[in-house]
Amino acid sequence: MPTTRPTSEQSELKPVEIRNIFGANLRQLSSIYPSVAGLCRDLGINRTQFNRYLSGESFPRPDVLHRICRFFGTDARILLEPVDLLHPVSQGILSHPEIVGYLGRHAAEFDTAMLPSGIYRFSRLSFVDSSLAVMGLVQVYRRDGFTFVRGYEAREAMRQQGLPTDGQSREFRGVFLAQEQGVAALIARRGAATCSFNFLSPVAAFDNNFWEGYVTRTIREAISGPRASRMVYELLPTNSGAILQAARRSGLVELGALPTFHRRLLRLDHPFS
Repeated sequence: MPTTRPTSEQSELKPVEIRNIFGANLRQLSSIYPSVAGLCRDLGINRTQFNRYLSGESFPRPDVLHRICRFFGTDARILLEPVDLLHPVSQGILSHPEIVGYLGRHAAEFDTAMLPSGIYRFSRLSFVDSSLAVMGLVQVYRRDGFTFVRGYEAREAMRQQGLPTDGQSREFRGVFLAQEQGVAALIARRGAATCSFNFLSPVAAFDNNFWEGYVTRTIREAISGPRASRMVYELLPTNSGAILQAARRSGLVELGALPTFHRRLLRLDHPFS
């Protein structure tokens, strides 16, 4: 039978028992990974030392234990209780055992230099009218080890689609994940009414404050209009003047109203591919 945390009527666990519980839990958490060597690289832990954890010969220092817990989306109770009995902290769907090795915290946590927190101006061609572009603002921010994005659909674009234009209906949020050459985001309006997939990679220019990529939307093939478009993100200065100026220019705009470098990165004269 699995060992459980001792109650007031039980003797305290001995160090060897704690090591054995932790080793068993770590073996279970690691079982979904095809390569222990690859897992050790992702965790930043020496392979030999990791094997000692698995075998119950030792348990990690507090800082290493914290790293392991964050990676697997659990907490320090993996030292005391079978992992099946735990309620992981802030686990969510990304840390579900079926996909944790593919979309877990190791994908959600990435260097802020890849995509800093802040206010961004984005631009892309309109999905409603390809002769117009959409400019808007989004906030990229970090919380609980994840990188989130939040913004609002253009009011006129919502109106042209016969959708409500109140703030709650227009708001969208999403989460970024690290990719080999950039970052990807899954974004949706409230209630997952509509979703989009975004990919962005840094542009080696100016002050490294531009990202280029594309966005795709979830619509049926029969619906008219494109389902993918190039997209540009521009990290704005922290001063409120620049942000307010960009906010005033947001919405559906003529292509000529796009900032010069945005037009260049969107490659308006070449179809998206």
